[in-house]
Amino acid sequence: MESRPLRYFVAVAEELNFARAAERLGISPPPLSRAIRRLETEMGVTLFERDTHRVALTPAGTVLLTEARIALDALQAAERRTQRAAATEHKLILAVKADGDGGLLEPILTRFAAEPEAVPVAVRLCGWHEQADLLRRGEADAALVHEPFDRTGLDSEALTAEPCVAAIAAGHPLADQDHLTLAELGLLPEELPGFIHETRAAARDLAQLLTLVALGGPTPLLPASIAGRYPRPGVVYRPVPDAPPVVLSVAWPQQSRSTSTAALVRTAISVAEEFARDSAA
Repeated sequence: MESRPLRYFVAVAEELNFARAAERLGISPPPLSRAIRRLETEMGVTLFERDTHRVALTPAGTVLLTEARIALDALQAAERRTQRAAATEHKLILAVKADGDGGLLEPILTRFAAEPEAVPVAVRLCGWHEQADLLRRGEADAALVHEPFDRTGLDSEALTAEPCVAAIAAGHPLADQDHLTLAELGLLPEELPGFIHETRAAARDLAQLLTLVALGGPTPLLPASIAGRYPRPGVVYRPVPDAPPVVLSVAWPQQSRSTSTAALVRTAISVAEEFARDSAA
């Protein structure tokens, strides 16, 4: 199977409209429609339900959308990794959210520099939800990322687990309480992954999110260390004892065979273990 029909299929599956997908791809709708028909014929399945009013994915199309995204990401990643391997100076790219390293970034980099397999490390600062995609696309070799995240094509190891706090506006009715419960926040445990994704999607970074909180916006659940590192007028942090801990992990592509990446991962785990021992002492 060639990559072009897959790219055409993904565009239609994401737009659910042949005209918009064709515009996105820079082609006209008739050849796009013919390409999708050929793909369906070659695979022996129907990928879209079409009528004059709507386009919808079939169950087979839903499966192919997931697999096609993985395949296209893998092709892009292979190209990028090959180009980087040909560079005169080898380096690792570590993806990190600017305020999401749990205080581990500097000690990890310092200790890694002394490792026999060490190479220069370039830190790629990014927003929420970007680390996993950067790894899959070959734009990063490893990442520090908070749970939950899409693990497709990735391996990971947990580094730290912090208690959870809720960030709420100072004028919120719950702000006078010493601590909060999930029930008081209107949450059920099984709703937490979706809730965390939703609140993170409200802003690109922590500064934006806390601004929204101060204005009476969402009440995000954050690592407890944020409270000490990011005090902000108009925002108070309250412990949520019955919420699960916030886990920070190191992640890397499953297909990685880089000894330098492996050494960086080992260093991150070692630094996190030492950090946990010091915190417990």
